[in-house]
Parts: sequence; C-alpha cells; structure tokens
Amino acid sequence: MDLSTFIADLKDHAAELGFHIHDDRHFVETYSMRQAWEVDLHPSNACGGPLDVHISLEVDPRVMLSFEDHVMSLPEGVEPTEDFKLPMVISWSLPPLTDGPDLLLLATDLAGIGGMDLPLDVSAMDAYAAVTDAPQRSITISARVEVSISGMYTGQECLGGALPKVAEISEFLLDRAPAWLGENLA
Repeated sequence: MDLSTFIADLKDHAAELGFHIHDDRHFVETYSMRQAWEVDLHPSNACGGPLDVHISLEVDPRVMLSFEDHVMSLPEGVEPTEDFKLPMVISWSLPPLTDGPDLLLLATDLAGIGGMDLPLDVSAMDAYAAVTDAPQRSITISARVEVSISGMYTGQECLGGALPKVAEISEFLLDRAPAWLGENLA
C-alpha cells in the first residue's frame, strides 16, 4: 500500500484546484507504527493570509493489517470491499475576528456548500486579554472525511468530490474575511 503516492496525488489535485502547498509532514510513532500525514495549504490568492487550510490523514496500523489480510484472502481478480477506511480531517483557520459572523448563519451557508459529501463543524471561541477588553473571536471550521483504503489500493480514491468543495468553502471564507476582520474595503 503506497500511502505516500496517495498524499502526492492529493497535493497535485489541490494544486490543480488553485491551492498553494505550504508544507507537508509525515509522522511515524515508533512504538505503535501509527502514522499521520499533514499538509498545510491555502488558496493561491491568499498567500499573505488570512486563511489557512490543514489536511491530516491518520493511519492506524491495525486497520492496514486487516486490509492486507482481507486482500490476501480474496481470489485473484476480485476487488477488495469498501469496509476499510482511514479518517482525514480538513480544517480552516482565520486570525481572530473583530466583527465575527453569526455562527448559525455561517454554519447554514457552509452546510449548503459542503452538503452530504463534506459535513462541516463550525464553532467559535471568545478570548479576553483582560476583563475590560472586548472579546476576540476565533472560528474553527472542520470536516471529517472517510477515505477508502480499497480505493487507494486500486488507484481510484482521489477525493475528487471533497477537494472541489474544500476550494469552494475556502473562496466563500476569503470573500467574507475582510468584513469579519474589520477591514474597510472603501
């Protein structure tokens, strides 16, 4: 199973959709052999900010070994089942917002973009530097996608449906960020 090729294809597809890949990392826990791949990216037109996107793929070695056992037990020419999945988390981050959006409205608007293919979690946290200061609101938007191991194995899994939605959500957030950040567009 060549997971590094899957990540390389993911980055290529993201670049085709107008993302700039900022950084990528691969972690391996030596005692459990658990792995994680992380990719930091942002829309090409937002190189100076304010939006960053983070994609993380977590690999549980037990799931990979179970998939290998499944493939080895199949007769020749039979495709593996779609029962084996790996979690991929996509998250968007903006700097603290001076005039943050209505969270219910934002969650509803983003749900219309993500749909059933990319369900999104929208949350906010208000931070106070001092008791007398106004709050600084940080918004967290994340999505969790299950990636098919058999799709990776057969070369068919490319997140073709999810990545265009990631680009659309990123553009939606970039269009509204100046107002949320209190920047005057006049």
